[in-house]
Amino acid sequence: MNLPNKLTLLRILLIPVFMVVLYVGFPGANYVALTIFIVASLTDLLDGKIARARNLVTDFGKFADPLADKMLVTAAMLWFVEIGQMPAWALLIVICREFAVSGLRMIASDKGRVIAAGWSGKVKTASTMVCIVLMFLPIPDSLNQICVWVIVLTTLYSGVEYFMKNKDVIATA
Repeated sequence: MNLPNKLTLLRILLIPVFMVVLYVGFPGANYVALTIFIVASLTDLLDGKIARARNLVTDFGKFADPLADKMLVTAAMLWFVEIGQMPAWALLIVICREFAVSGLRMIASDKGRVIAAGWSGKVKTASTMVCIVLMFLPIPDSLNQICVWVIVLTTLYSGVEYFMKNKDVIATA
């Protein structure tokens, strides 16, 4: 297994550790969980850079890397929903967008077409990660609500953009 795939696997393995830390709830658990989240998020940046620079793109990486990202973000947002820091409808929008875009990519793949991550998807991912980090910190409720809305709006925008740019994929499905 190459280094980028090992980093992706590490990210997946850190998710249950992240959740256990939050649920055990010892003093400072939020900061330990935040550190785990940041480390896991940085493995995403690192594995992508290494894979592209060394031409180590694999089928495992193509499958596991985006899955690991979705699992990590969903785990954090589930925690925020559980503690009342994020409304469930906001998480539902994120999950529905991910399923919809993944479905669109599967249909495109069946037609021999690859839908690469677009600019708005990258902005969505980066802003979501930053907002999640902020939401683990002791921020005012107003800033927490801004973070929720940034996550929701960038998620909706990027989802709509994927479908608008690739409507021909569905039109011929």
